[in-house]
Amino acid sequence: MVVKKWKVIGLMSGTSLDGLDIVCAEIYFDGSQYDFNILEAETISYTIAWEQNLRNSFSSSKEAIENLDILYGKYLGELVNNFVEKHQISEIDFIASHGHTIFHKPNEGYTLQIGDGKTLQHKTGLNVVCDFRTQDVELGGQGAPLVPIGDQLLFSGYTYCLNLGGFANISFEKNGERIAFDICPVNIVMNHYAKQLGFDFDKGGEIARSGIIDEVLLKELNNLPFYSANIPKSLGFEFVKETIFPIIDEKNLVVSTILRTFIAHCTHQISICLNQEENSKLLITGGGAFNEFLIEQLQQITKNEIVIPEKTIVDYKEALIFALLGVLRVENKVNCLRSVTGALKNHSSGKIFKIGG
Repeated sequence: MVVKKWKVIGLMSGTSLDGLDIVCAEIYFDGSQYDFNILEAETISYTIAWEQNLRNSFSSSKEAIENLDILYGKYLGELVNNFVEKHQISEIDFIASHGHTIFHKPNEGYTLQIGDGKTLQHKTGLNVVCDFRTQDVELGGQGAPLVPIGDQLLFSGYTYCLNLGGFANISFEKNGERIAFDICPVNIVMNHYAKQLGFDFDKGGEIARSGIIDEVLLKELNNLPFYSANIPKSLGFEFVKETIFPIIDEKNLVVSTILRTFIAHCTHQISICLNQEENSKLLITGGGAFNEFLIEQLQQITKNEIVIPEKTIVDYKEALIFALLGVLRVENKVNCLRSVTGALKNHSSGKIFKIGG
């Protein structure tokens, strides 16, 4: 029996810059557990101008980033309005927006996701919940990953939930607590090098399949200090730009070798995080789930049963879970777990912008 129901627009923009994921989902609560139904979902590719704006913002001035925050909030509002009109959606309770991450250095006490909530609220005329990470960082946490609470509440039938997006992150239960962390970069690196050949991404991993592993590069990547660091831990674009790209670029390798080696790196780091019980189930979502070569290589080194769900879940699980995070915030329930982020306490995070507020 459904006790409560919310209709929410969830927004997610990942570091791989492949576009904005929008879902309209109904979130249900029967008094003891949550469930969901995705009504509509769409990925809206960024224009060249917006992709460049977001990609280059990392090195922009403070004033330029503050201006971009407002402009991006307006842009999100326009995309939401078009989505709502296109799919004839009514009676929306609120928008839950992740925003787009520009900086993420929680160990230095800051994180920044742009997409101003007040601007988004004014543009759409809908209540908005956003800025889910800042409070956690202020409480001494990593501010990431945030999706594990959704894994726990909506996808508890799986031993592991692995997302292969710009970065790989994983969540699972250990000693009665949810544990989660970022593992390594994935698509943010592979897409970068695929673009050097004129492709947005390596479709199916076919370029990587044609390459060979450079053992020197593989060893250097696997020996990076991040991988031996204790959890909680998380990654941002800074790690890729300041550490990963320089290591790869100094080798002057052909792209197929870079991609093949990086897949070997990713699958090795992921396998370390998995137990080898044959009856354990590994749910994989995110764009990397469609990289057939990556999945084949991962399956070869793990006994876990790999489950790739229907395409809607693969593509929109994170946007769906941000809709759930919004519900939890509106209800003032925990949506950030200290066991995941390392914050001082479990808490309900996110800023709420209400109509007329």
